[in-house]
Amino acid sequence: MILYRPVGLKEYLLIKESGFTEFPPRLPEQPIFYPVTNQDYAEEIASMWNTKDEVSGYIGIVLRFEVDDGYIGKYDKKVVGNSRHEEYWIPAEELDEFNDHITGKIEAVRVFYGEDFDEGQLDNLRELSDI
Repeated sequence: MILYRPVGLKEYLLIKESGFTEFPPRLPEQPIFYPVTNQDYAEEIASMWNTKDEVSGYIGIVLRFEVDDGYIGKYDKKVVGNSRHEEYWIPAEELDEFNDHITGKIEAVRVFYGEDFDEGQLDNLRELSDI
């Protein structure tokens, strides 16, 4: 199954460190990892939330990745707004297992820059320049 994840700069750099193969552990205040089921919803979060968030570095990056269908099927799909706001809730303590079921690489498919984004960060994001 193809899934999407909107992320900010810090999370993106940690994913990059992994060779684009896994998501980093959740912070203590983040008990759930929530990949979303469609690019439109991921873009909505990345553009409307991450670009306005200092912790995200005022950048929203939409990631696409594939997870083994049999594995993701053990989780219920949640609808958290209108019908296109679908996501899976993966408990933080199960993220390592989730990462083990990612097939291929995690790839960036869309980037949004907020007004307060520091363009000096672009050196860390060279691979995003074509998106």
